[in-house]
Amino acid sequence: MIIRMITSAPVVELADVRRAYRSGDTTTVALDGVSLSVGSASFTAVMGPSGSGKSTLLQCAAGLDRADSGRVVLAGLDLGTVREPRLTVERRTRAGFVFQAYNLIDALTVEENVLLPQRLAGTRADRAYAREVLGAVGLGGREKARPAQLSGGQRQRVALARALAGRPAVIFADEPTGALDIQSGKEVLALLRRAVDEFATAVVMVTHDPAAAAWADRVVILADGRIVRDLAAPTAEQVAEHMMAVTKR
Repeated sequence: MIIRMITSAPVVELADVRRAYRSGDTTTVALDGVSLSVGSASFTAVMGPSGSGKSTLLQCAAGLDRADSGRVVLAGLDLGTVREPRLTVERRTRAGFVFQAYNLIDALTVEENVLLPQRLAGTRADRAYAREVLGAVGLGGREKARPAQLSGGQRQRVALARALAGRPAVIFADEPTGALDIQSGKEVLALLRRAVDEFATAVVMVTHDPAAAAWADRVVILADGRIVRDLAAPTAEQVAEHMMAVTKR
């Protein structure tokens, strides 16, 4: 297994980030001065009630959305200093993504789906490493299969292999177990944990599930666009208690 060198510098850093959305005369503040630092080889879960800003935090941290103010640094790059199309290229080299929807292309094989981001980035596809990663997520020998031949849990494993194949500094996961049964969800969470422990990749995961959050080293809870709890290695029961307290505010 290829291991990434662990560095002391944060791989994700948000400083006083603000983001608001306007619709007609209405302004909704999604992030209200959020500051957060995520180190390499760490697993951070982001939680909060509906509308708390957790998905916006992930999107701004990943460069999928622009902050109105504040500073966002992704693997050493200040995202406020670059514009499209360079931002897309830089994002692909620094981050991997796993979403609730698997976002696989049915016409491509498993291996082709894993290698697709590299081909889109115009870089040389590392087929050997892609197969190594597929083996690590339990899909060795399924390289030529099509997504339609796989279960939901297996498709999410392909999505994770695709994220890892680019050797990212960080993987952003948005509700990665939301569409899976309990057992498949646990398997995907275990693989995200392995991505941290064996690949030394940082993981930032948005989830609504306290049991899923308990796999993380740290749980950050948002409410009204602000971080209101920052918990170190909590149990699922502790996460649930804090979420209940935040929801009752």
